[in-house]
Amino acid sequence: MSRVRKAVFPVAGMGTRFLPATKASPKEMMPVVDKPLIQYAVEEALEAGLTELVFITGRSKRAIEDHFDKAYELEAELQARGKSALLELVKNIVPSHVNCIYIRQMEPLGLGHAVLCAEPVVGAEPFAVLLADDLMDVDKGTPSVTHQMVKVFEREHASVLAVQEVPLEDTKSYGIVSSTPWNNRSERVNAIVEKPEPKDAPTNLAVVGRYVLNSQIFDHIRKTGKGAGGEIQLTDGIASLLEDQPVLAYRFNGTRFDCGSKIGYLKATVELGLKHHEVSAEFSDYLKNRG
Repeated sequence: MSRVRKAVFPVAGMGTRFLPATKASPKEMMPVVDKPLIQYAVEEALEAGLTELVFITGRSKRAIEDHFDKAYELEAELQARGKSALLELVKNIVPSHVNCIYIRQMEPLGLGHAVLCAEPVVGAEPFAVLLADDLMDVDKGTPSVTHQMVKVFEREHASVLAVQEVPLEDTKSYGIVSSTPWNNRSERVNAIVEKPEPKDAPTNLAVVGRYVLNSQIFDHIRKTGKGAGGEIQLTDGIASLLEDQPVLAYRFNGTRFDCGSKIGYLKATVELGLKHHEVSAEFSDYLKNRG
């Protein structure tokens, strides 16, 4: 089985939950402390050894391309002013051996459709999918969540979904799986359903924004067509894939912040601010003493 080299970032969403902030700026460019959400996801993929980054973009997403492009004027200005540390920071956002590829999703037809847009670049290789809305934080010295999942994929030769338990009343916001024990943190998925009402949910084990998938998923997405909300759902493609091969649910080691919601975004800002080498001590003192 091929090594996982490619990562797909579906970034074409409109970000309506953060209007008016996202009216002219992509939600994926919203900063948490000093880096945009999409950069956290990219750094996670790079830490996992992935070198082909495929961004599925939409209208008004040019800022994402610019962020990962070379900034000649900015770099020249920083060099002229002797700001070498900032210059290196800007130049090393994407290492030179990594390729960034941008594909336009012409219509907002769902996550499954966004993943399908990556097929011409991904081809027959396995690949990771990272949703920037889900910021995954791990303790120092712990492999990134995507790294953990790539290791599971390469060991078990099966597609892997990141999962966590959610309150039962929240099942209508997630793909929900039922599963049986497999190996360590992994469970074999028996069934998956998109956004069930709490009374209909088989469990409260939710799929969150990380996947490592076999390329066979493309045929299954095509086969299933439109599902919930009139969109092409990745969940439906995975449900079809289950009929042909094992799929694993992985309870990752780390903390997920749902930055697609205001409260999740605020929590991420606080927690990562408390870890940031420049501001952690002062920020911690502020929080303790704010009365």
